[in-house]
Amino acid sequence: MTKKSMIIRGIGIIIGAIAGYLYYFYVGCASGTCAITSKPLNSTLYGALMGGLIFNIFVKSPKRF
Repeated sequence: MTKKSMIIRGIGIIIGAIAGYLYYFYVGCASGTCAITSKPLNSTLYGALMGGLIFNIFVKSPKRF
């Protein structure tokens, strides 16, 4: 794992966490029965996970011969 790939994944996690919290704040769950969006911690962690996975697409893997 190179330093560049770690930075890209880290940026994805941070952006995802911010997006997850903003989703909780502006959309959220009025009834409190939603598993992900009922609490800010759940929404933030889920956003961080999704951001890390999405930004992982942009990391180039080494070619194997």
